[in-house]
Amino acid sequence: MLQTALSHQPVAAPAPEHRPLISYVLPVYNEQDGIAAFHTELTAALAGRPELDFEMVYVNDGSADGSLAILRALAEQDGRVRIVDFARNFGHQIAITAGLDVARGDAVIVMDTDLQDPPRVSLELVDAWREGAEIVHARRRSRQDTAFKRTTAHLYYRVLRSSTEVDIPLDTGDFRLLDRRVADELRKYREKSRFVRGIVASMGYRQTEVAFDRDERFAGETKYPLRKMAKLAIDGVTSFSTVPLKMITRLGFVVLALSMAGIVYALAMKFFRPDITVSGWTMLMVVVLFLGGVQMLSLGVIGTYIGRIYSEAQGRPLYLVREVIGGSRADD
Repeated sequence: MLQTALSHQPVAAPAPEHRPLISYVLPVYNEQDGIAAFHTELTAALAGRPELDFEMVYVNDGSADGSLAILRALAEQDGRVRIVDFARNFGHQIAITAGLDVARGDAVIVMDTDLQDPPRVSLELVDAWREGAEIVHARRRSRQDTAFKRTTAHLYYRVLRSSTEVDIPLDTGDFRLLDRRVADELRKYREKSRFVRGIVASMGYRQTEVAFDRDERFAGETKYPLRKMAKLAIDGVTSFSTVPLKMITRLGFVVLALSMAGIVYALAMKFFRPDITVSGWTMLMVVVLFLGGVQMLSLGVIGTYIGRIYSEAQGRPLYLVREVIGGSRADD
């Protein structure tokens, strides 16, 4: 009888398997010529992974062209698209931060929308994450850039790594995957002069790399001209290193030694060869100009650090959002 009663009891349905949600954080600044092509290639790559769910968080960083209109159209056609529309241009690193603030995925992938970072490679980052890595860096094995940019980037990454206390992976940009736990911790870092790749490298956790070949830009011009690249380089060095300040001290000792040598030389000429001693105008000018240049350089380095302190002390918000498009209001 007991066996018969048990046989008529309803069997509980198995719990639905959790499908990991992968969020893409995609900064956009004046990319009207390439956004649609990027989205098409990204969705084509994602279609091959039906076991995963995806969302795409496009951050419009104050674009002055038709980028926002194209993004709105994408959001209407694809329910996975969300748009964070900035009130003005705040910069690439801040756009990444805003995307991380909005992203809801179990893992978050940061990449640019110019198709230099191939969307198919992002799925290799997902595979490395599912194997246990908490941070997966996309390392550039080769890049289709000008010789000048390749050379300067190669030197910069190596100088940066040797001058900071943080082991920043070589030849990596902002293309990487972050586990949900790491993304939540990264959101706590709110400094204004941001160097996201350095912050991520300094966090620890289980990190690995995936090598890839970087493609040419699909359309338009680079949004990182020399001026912005120089600013990013300065932010990278001053965010994670006091080496420039230490170099001033060392330079001071070098200048002191040279000055002492000049004094000894001037005194020796005065006492032992007074017949050929001239007024010393040349040496005076060299010394004055050299010391003046060193002082101005030193003040510039110190001013950079003071400027960072001033910026942080203001306590202003990192960015202002005009609206978030896509997704339910409860998720915003």
